[in-house]
Amino acid sequence: MTFLRNFWNDEQGQDLIEYTLLMAFVALASAALFIGAGKSISSIWTSTNSQLSSAALSASS
Repeated sequence: MTFLRNFWNDEQGQDLIEYTLLMAFVALASAALFIGAGKSISSIWTSTNSQLSSAALSASS
């Protein structure tokens, strides 16, 4: 019974688990942010490409 009580009260390694969970949360939040921003950046590049193509066509005419 003493072994179980000591095992339950042992806090060694608790910090490592907390930091690991925090790092996992940061990684997931970053991935979600980059996925959301990717669509916006793709839209910007598409618009820029279209305008540059139009300008190049007007300049060569």
